[in-house]
Amino acid sequence: MHWIYLTMAGIFEIGWAVGLKQMDGHKNLSWTIIFYISIITSFYFLQLALKSIPVSTAYAIYTGIGTLGTVMVSILFLKEPISFAKVGCMLCIVGGVIGLKLSTNF
Repeated sequence: MHWIYLTMAGIFEIGWAVGLKQMDGHKNLSWTIIFYISIITSFYFLQLALKSIPVSTAYAIYTGIGTLGTVMVSILFLKEPISFAKVGCMLCIVGGVIGLKLSTNF
């Protein structure tokens, strides 16, 4: 169950990162609400996950999900350009997160 909490925390991290960009200094009320709900929910699920997952592994996976998800949302919905370098860096993040998960003993 703690891995589900960690996944949910990472998904909500995507919401607050995109919300932070879109809320335009608190001028856009809808995105401001999305930002605050997402960040509170993200940290709630992260603290639940940390009850049984080591912080080093959990945080790497949390930020990895958030980073990859935010890049994908930015490319698909916010018209951010994609490049081979960006894809290569994303693959490095995935490899690092998988490596940390596989090297964790608990």
